[in-house]
Amino acid sequence: MVKVQWRHRLVDEATWEVDSDMHSSYPQLFIDSGPSSNVPQLTGIERSSELARLLDSTSDFSIFAGVGECTQEGSDLYREMIESGVIKLGEKQGESKCALVYSQMNEPPGARARVGIIGLTMADHFRDTGGWDVLLFINNIFRFTQANSEMPFLLGRIPSVVGYQPTLITDLGGLQERITTTKKGSITSHSCYNLFLLGCHNCLVPSGMMPLFDLFGIYPSVDPLDSASHMLSPYILGEDHYNIARGLQKVLQNYKNLQDIIDILGMDELTEYVKMTVAHARKIQRFLSQPFHIAEVFTGAPGKYTDLKESINSF
Repeated sequence: MVKVQWRHRLVDEATWEVDSDMHSSYPQLFIDSGPSSNVPQLTGIERSSELARLLDSTSDFSIFAGVGECTQEGSDLYREMIESGVIKLGEKQGESKCALVYSQMNEPPGARARVGIIGLTMADHFRDTGGWDVLLFINNIFRFTQANSEMPFLLGRIPSVVGYQPTLITDLGGLQERITTTKKGSITSHSCYNLFLLGCHNCLVPSGMMPLFDLFGIYPSVDPLDSASHMLSPYILGEDHYNIARGLQKVLQNYKNLQDIIDILGMDELTEYVKMTVAHARKIQRFLSQPFHIAEVFTGAPGKYTDLKESINSF
């Protein structure tokens, strides 16, 4: 587990704490206090265990907002947090470090859509009144968008071209703009993406295109070219880390630009230099993958561990 704190507001000093059992081979995946981030999650008990450990160790208080949550998964998460001590019952209830708010998947779209806003309002309260650093989990943003997209049909509004509500930008913008840091405290939001249910009539909607990176069998399914962070700066990471990260993105972008040529003409029509670029990019993609320790029971492959310094020096 990695604990990194880099607050937006002015403090005496920024603190960096890295435990020795860090299970990360990605040299760019650092998350600071205050912004929003997306994290791929498993489902079921494995997800509950990882969430309980993260919620217990990364903030003053945590809030989990389950939008259209499955009853069994919500119950499993609640029991797991009680067993791990994140949520306490009885006389020690005031020592709990997490609050859960759910809407079930069988509830009307209005009730499901409001849970994300309710969780954010609770986070605002603990940040502003208690001066706490709050970790907000929204599971998940797609179901939040899906619930909002169902309401225009009930209200008789005309949807957009791909079927989403005409107020999509307003709905998501209003949620994301409230996730911010003040002089009193911060809210860090993690939006979980774990399952996409597609309509059979159209698999080209944005929600259907997002998981296609998984089809290459590269996990975690994070695309370095479509991911961005304001922490990717030489002032935060250092010159070596920053230059290597930008160099990797340049190689991967060159490889992406060659995809159409490779699909049409094949590798034989490429020059030797371009072939080396393609081979280099494919090695980078595989190196940025990682077998998860928590997924050993599903994949049968043992989890791998590479510390940050070794990951950077390997390039």
